[in-house]
Amino acid sequence: MVELDSGDELAARTVVLATGASYRRLPVAGIERLNGSGVFYAATLVESRMCGSAGVAVVGGGNSAGQAAIFLSGTVERVHLLLRGGDLGRGMSSYLVDQIEAIDNIEVLLHHEVREVAGETALEGIVVEDNRTGERRGLDVGGLFVFIGADPCTEWFDGALAKDDDGFLLTVVDLEVTHLGGTTGAIGRPALPLETSLPGVFSVGDGRSGSIKRVASAVGESSMAVRVIHEYLALQGPGG
Repeated sequence: MVELDSGDELAARTVVLATGASYRRLPVAGIERLNGSGVFYAATLVESRMCGSAGVAVVGGGNSAGQAAIFLSGTVERVHLLLRGGDLGRGMSSYLVDQIEAIDNIEVLLHHEVREVAGETALEGIVVEDNRTGERRGLDVGGLFVFIGADPCTEWFDGALAKDDDGFLLTVVDLEVTHLGGTTGAIGRPALPLETSLPGVFSVGDGRSGSIKRVASAVGESSMAVRVIHEYLALQGPGG
């Protein structure tokens, strides 16, 4: 049974959760008006072409930021990789750190944060600050790529479904069989692909722990869920 805010109740033998995630934004005045016009939250060929061959800035210290910096270094003149911390290897895999350090047109700016953006209809540049000294400098960039994490839209599952430390829903490979309980007859079997800690409830897309965080991947998982649901229903038998 799923209860809605309106008080209505929906009865179903299975549920697929595709609640997604909210990607974190930089707290910089005026940045929202430039979304898609120089400020991006993904780094594909589409976004890189919109930036031309000028310099770009990438914000973030995780693998997504590192991969974006490496990719963009092949299409633009210069990449400024901004980290508010002082250690590139703290949140990034060593193989990415090694690649970044070997690429001449990637400049790593440790302890730097974006303070201002310039441009009314398209990004024209940014102002960054050294958070140790307070010193500011301008960067002429045609693109600002932000990879500072995401918050899954899963808070309303607190106490109902198992999550990882960041709030993403745990599914099959991360679940112990003991997570499966209740009176559904699921006790003692492994979780099915995409199945959460509650038997018959499946998670797909960005809200799922370990997902790729890409539209194509989420669509693929949704298609896969249809097949898995049929398998789940077959396990329940005619009266399940």
